[in-house]
This record gives sequence, C-alpha cells and structure tokens, in this order.
Amino acid sequence: MSKETTEQIGIAVVDKPSGLTSHDVVAKARKVFGTRKVGHSGTLDPDATGVLILGVGRATRLLQFLTRLPKSYKGEIVFGEETSTLDSSGEITCTYDMSELKFSEVEEAATKFLGEIEQVPPMVSAVRVGGRRLHEIAREGGEVDRPPRTVSVKRFEVSPTSDPLVYEVSVDCSSGTYIRSLAADLGTSLGGGAHLRNLRRTAIGSFDESEAMSIEEVILRDPIVGMRDFETVEVSDEVEKEVAFGKILEKDRLGVDSGGPWAVANKEGRLLAVYDNYGEKTKPTVVLVG
Repeated sequence: MSKETTEQIGIAVVDKPSGLTSHDVVAKARKVFGTRKVGHSGTLDPDATGVLILGVGRATRLLQFLTRLPKSYKGEIVFGEETSTLDSSGEITCTYDMSELKFSEVEEAATKFLGEIEQVPPMVSAVRVGGRRLHEIAREGGEVDRPPRTVSVKRFEVSPTSDPLVYEVSVDCSSGTYIRSLAADLGTSLGGGAHLRNLRRTAIGSFDESEAMSIEEVILRDPIVGMRDFETVEVSDEVEKEVAFGKILEKDRLGVDSGGPWAVANKEGRLLAVYDNYGEKTKPTVVLVG
C-alpha cells in the first residue's frame, strides 16, 4: 500500500480541558493518530479550555493559515486583585478596594479597548524576546521589556454577576490578542486592578465549540475542511498536474483575480495546495500532493 493512502493527514478540532498545556494535547494526539507529525494552531493557557485546532501529517503546513483566523473567548474578570500571571493561576500581587464599582463604569471603560489597540504581551506567555520565551524568563524570576503589539478587538462585552467584583466577559479579537492583558488593563483603567479566570476559547474563525471534541474522541477531518474560511478554487485535471509540480501560475490560469490565499482543490474536492499572490501571478505556499 502506498504512503499516499496510509499516511494520516487532516485536521482535528479539540476541546482542550483545563490543566493541560497545548503541547500536552499535541502529545496525546500523537498517540491517538499514530504519528509524531502533529501541531496546533495557537496556544491556549494551561488553565484555559476550548477550541484548539490540530494539524496532522502534511496538514500541519495548513496551520500557518489557521493561526491568522480571528478568535472568540468567554471568561470572568475579577476586579480588586492583580496577580503575577494576570490570571487566577498566579499569586496575588496587589489588592484594591473597588467595592463601589458600577456596571456602567465597567461597560464604558470596556469600549475604550475596541478597535486597534497596543498591547504588551504578559511575561507569562510564549512570546520570544532575545531568543527565549517570556515564560521561561518569568520562571527564573526575571522580567524584560516587551515591545507592544497592535491587536484588534471587535467585541469586548461585560456583564455583571451575583458578585459585584466579578464580571463575565465575551471577546472577539484578532490572533495574538491576550485576554489576560485586556482584563488587567481594564482594571487599571478603572483606577484599580483585575485578573482573568475561567477563560474559554469558543471559536477560531468558523470553528466553534459546538464541533470541538475531547482528545480521546476526536476525529480526523479532511484537510480541505481546515481551509473553509478561505476562498476555494476548483481546477481542471490539466491545472492539477501543474499544481502538483508547484508551478507559478497566472491568475487566470488558476481561476482567481483578487484576494488570496486560495485553497486549490481538484474536481473531487481534494485539497491540492494553497496558493497566494506572487506579484501579478500566483505561487504555492503549501503543496499537499505530488
């Protein structure tokens, strides 16, 4: 039997449980799918739960596109306490009397974080500075300057709970946004402090929690499913052969005019490659056949 028919290849949508790192989930998936070639589309904190997309086999090459997709989250913001990690996993570093906090004040302050904002990555994060991950430096008790990053927040909704210092939060944002930082910065903007707890990622692009499965029950889905948030073009048998060789193609040859990247499929709906703009032409970023 050929490698083409035996190789595990595809994407899987996992509901990550609390207490596991994203790397832990990948390690479990390697056993489930019987291959070491497994990756994920974006780190979730160990305490966080929710949608984590895995790439298996050659489909790991698609993860570079999935990491670009917007994300959605739900969680709780606890006002009056700052922590070392900006979430409930850290030690309380400072407390504030915010007992007079009003919902209207929180709601108004949250609107100031909508749109494009500058955000400093937390020290406890996977961002690299000087070749090292920030969380490695933090574990050693160190702290370094982190350049701010521009992120986009489309939705930042807060709603009160039975505890006057705890608010539920729903966020739609660009990839790379730290919800912990949003919570902490919101607390600071209100004259005190805050931290995040019970974070759950509810969606990555069109992949939402309703289709996420436990790592023990997760199924491998066709690679083309992973590209469903991008435009798909179907090519003829003749062009399929050129795509398999990774040829640079004229846009009209590929059947596109603007946009990109494009998922390129054959008549049977099999994902062949992902092409992107290359000047006035198109060039493959990923080729899955051949």
